[in-house]
Amino acid sequence: MTTPTDRRTGALDRLPVRDAVPELLRALDDRGVAVLCAPPGTGKTTLVPLVLAGLVGGGPVRRVLVAEPRRIAARAAARRMAWLLGERTGERVGFTVRGERQAGRGTVVEVVTTGVLVQRLHRDQELTGVDVVVLDECHERHLDADTAAAFLLDVRAALRPDLRLVAASATTDAEGWARLLGDGGPDGGKAPGEPAPVVSAPGVSHPVEVVWAPPERPVRPPHGMRVDPALLDHVAAVVRRALREREGDVLCFLPGVGEIARVAGKLGGLAGAEVLQVHGRAPAAVQEAVLAGAEGGRRRVVLATSVAESSLTVPGVRVVVDCGLAREPRMDHARGLSALTTVRASRAAARQRAGRAGREAPGVVYRCWPEAEDARLPRFPSPEIAGADLTAFALQAACWGDPDASGLALLDPPPAGAMAAARETLTAIGAVDAAGRATERGARMARLGLHPRLARALIDGAEEVGARRAAEVVALLSEEPPREYGDDLAAAWRTARRGGDPYAARWRQEARRLEQALTATGTASGTATGTARGTARPDGRPGGGGPARGDDAVAGLVAALAFPERVARRLGERAYLMAAGTGAELGDGSRLGGAPWLAVAVADRPVASASARVRLAAVTDEDTARTAAAALASDGAEVRWADGDVLARRVTRLGAIELVSRPLADPAPKAVRQALLEGLRREGTGLLGWSARATAVRQRMAFLHRALGGAWPDVSEAALLERLDDWLGAELARARGRADLERVDAGAALARLLPWATGEAARFEELAPERIEVPSGSRVRVDYGGDRPVLAVKLQELFGWREAPRIAGGRVPLLVHLLSPAGRPAAVTADLASFWKDGYHSVRAELRGRYPRHPWPEDPTTAEPTRRTNARR
Repeated sequence: MTTPTDRRTGALDRLPVRDAVPELLRALDDRGVAVLCAPPGTGKTTLVPLVLAGLVGGGPVRRVLVAEPRRIAARAAARRMAWLLGERTGERVGFTVRGERQAGRGTVVEVVTTGVLVQRLHRDQELTGVDVVVLDECHERHLDADTAAAFLLDVRAALRPDLRLVAASATTDAEGWARLLGDGGPDGGKAPGEPAPVVSAPGVSHPVEVVWAPPERPVRPPHGMRVDPALLDHVAAVVRRALREREGDVLCFLPGVGEIARVAGKLGGLAGAEVLQVHGRAPAAVQEAVLAGAEGGRRRVVLATSVAESSLTVPGVRVVVDCGLAREPRMDHARGLSALTTVRASRAAARQRAGRAGREAPGVVYRCWPEAEDARLPRFPSPEIAGADLTAFALQAACWGDPDASGLALLDPPPAGAMAAARETLTAIGAVDAAGRATERGARMARLGLHPRLARALIDGAEEVGARRAAEVVALLSEEPPREYGDDLAAAWRTARRGGDPYAARWRQEARRLEQALTATGTASGTATGTARGTARPDGRPGGGGPARGDDAVAGLVAALAFPERVARRLGERAYLMAAGTGAELGDGSRLGGAPWLAVAVADRPVASASARVRLAAVTDEDTARTAAAALASDGAEVRWADGDVLARRVTRLGAIELVSRPLADPAPKAVRQALLEGLRREGTGLLGWSARATAVRQRMAFLHRALGGAWPDVSEAALLERLDDWLGAELARARGRADLERVDAGAALARLLPWATGEAARFEELAPERIEVPSGSRVRVDYGGDRPVLAVKLQELFGWREAPRIAGGRVPLLVHLLSPAGRPAAVTADLASFWKDGYHSVRAELRGRYPRHPWPEDPTTAEPTRRTNARR
């Protein structure tokens, strides 16, 4: 009979990474750093820490810290290692995640999330008592993991050269990490710049068949958080197909919690199979049930996010259904919105997902996209540092003593624009000083384990409404409530208070943690900064007395403190303008409609919409908005071009929201001039007084620029707007508004651009004459409005003229439009001699019958030119 001890021993012996452990230990003895590449299921997360700690294999006992990217993975890894030792979690193997800790004095291997590791490094840079740190799943490129690695390399270089560091990856793309660890830490006696050793472990070699299962009809690509419902229908159909065609449990990858819930709904009533949902918000009991395996032989369908790609082992899985999508954080700096966005999963992620089907036996993966598209997928997932909100990272770097992160060993440098936006936010909430260094207040924020915005709301909100109420609202903001809670933050707060669902349980736990953290960091009764105080007193009562704040007022205040640039003023029935300048709209049926002011906590931008969609907000008022967003307040003169004229006024604003305005009687001339320039550039030179003569001057100048170039200026619209000071400076200095511009003689102003310095301007009339005298004595205006100058004149007035005149110093012949006695076009020519010879006779034959009273000589070159009929002659 097989005993539990036998099963545990057998499980350890079967882990493929065991063969790579000796090489890993030699690498750490030699260099102190190493990169471990081992596919999922090889034991890199469970066996390796036990060996490094001396709990398996008989080595010296060392304290090992294992960092996982997700809480669910940290708990699962600790429980698996404890089981392998025949112990309960919290004895020699324990874990610490946000809000939960199972570890004691005897704990040798502690599994933490990367976020907890970063917090611990801030409190204790030397990691006192820790001998080895394992950064697991570093290939996923989470920002906390990159940050922890950079801090650890700093610690090894400056404080703890004895600290051993292992970067464990489930992919073979280890060159970057090897280079980083080799350059970032002590060289261990090796030459500078030598990469860290890379140790590879063989994976489980069960084959996985690939079945391409694209939708029959095209589906819309993902945008923001939106996934085409048709794709989810198709995924559910593929799951049913897989259950019919294959044996074993099915693991289906979906991008998020919402998609998991919708596909679960479509699989309702599935005969002979149990549907389970695995994600970061799933209850611990559900997570444990999934990881424990099936009971009673019943098949399982496990719907999971990317958490199941490499961090967790789901026993019994022989089939994987991959929808091909993933979620990545993105920061929209233009709108001040940070959110997850749906993207195509990378090829590396697709390989990881497919491998789940072959962990225990041969399996199959159904990929819900065309095979032809596979090669166009990105090779690897984008590093979080490239697109995420970097406010928390910037505060961590500032607290570490490197405000611009230039000295940190990072695989990818943070984008300069994102770091600048982050520093601007941190400065506004008092977390860093003008030089970017962390203030005492910023250090307290960092210790709370929250995004700096939420830390600000917690600290300053506690001063206004008390620690418990502030902590409860911030807990709601730190993990967005389920959609069924609605978009009203205060109503969601009340629902969570009386709720018995898993979210409400997690919310209560987090609220308690935050309240305790306020006390532990000494911020529960500290002094609020000027940006948070204003019309309210620390007892929660408005300044000047009055009733205590109700839930709606508290929710509005705390949300406004967290997201001051998202305080929003009502524009229409459901439309609002946020202080950041972005429009926002409430959803249909929202109970928030009609509120004059909102504090928007969560918003995203729907497809093809210029406005953000409010997903969670609280009713607030102008006083609270002014208090929370004091850093965005401004009051001053505003002179600009608006609605077709110069608008001069004094305006009080809250960011982009206009609060009060009044006319400005005597605006500064320089500001008026800038407004006029803005108007001209926006609406064009048509604002000026263009008489027929001025237009003709511009056309003549344009002709000379085309024909001669050189000193003759370009007078196109773009060129004139570029040189406004050169030709319109005097008029702009005197003008005060549109009416003054309309009175400007544009022709006289344009004359300033003529080449006076070279003397060529004196030949303007000669080179581009306004009129040409023809043989009849008439002075006929030349039309310069087309590509070529045109002389339109009655045919009889040109008798005796053998050739058409040339202008521009003889370079350009006039295009002659020969008119009938009634002024209608009869012929067009640039070669008058050829016309008299070849074309005149046919024109004469056509017109002499129509106009018999006019002369039609046989030889026009010798005839007398005239403007009259035969009788009048």
